[in-house]
Amino acid sequence: MTSTTEDPFEVWKNGSTLPPPDVPDLYETEKIVSRVVPVFFGVIGITGLLGNILVVLVVVSNPGMRSTTNLLIINLAVADLLFVIFCVPFTATDYMLATWPFGDAWCKVVQYLIVVTAHASIYTLVLMSLDRFLAVVHPIASMVIRTEKNTGMAITVLWFLILGTAIPVLFVHGVHAVL
Repeated sequence: MTSTTEDPFEVWKNGSTLPPPDVPDLYETEKIVSRVVPVFFGVIGITGLLGNILVVLVVVSNPGMRSTTNLLIINLAVADLLFVIFCVPFTATDYMLATWPFGDAWCKVVQYLIVVTAHASIYTLVLMSLDRFLAVVHPIASMVIRTEKNTGMAITVLWFLILGTAIPVLFVHGVHAVL
């Protein structure tokens, strides 16, 4: 039995089945989130899809735009496109539904792709920063290093490293039954 001077939240945490009267209804919050978040993900998905496709098309269709910087911009757009295609719809679905409907294997793959595409975006930005640093601080000396061939090799190595180092994600994630 509890007295009226005790903190109602402490009583609830210590075994009461009813939440304290001033705690918002968690089910209402979940219901709102399950409806609002997918709308935002939809807007992000459509915008990201169109924007990144346009970036790739513009740079690829104009041969005069082939430069180390633009190769890195294409790589960034491709990484972001992969994220939008493979991660956003499934994450939005996960917010909408109480359980993951796509099975254990696809859960692992989606989580793996989230990590891979996020790292690809981040490390492409790092390569872009290095490229800009060399172009500004060592403009003449860096011309030998900052070639399309070297940039292509750096991008290839980057993807292999990311794809390899993200493999543990496949073993950590999966569908788990809630008790």
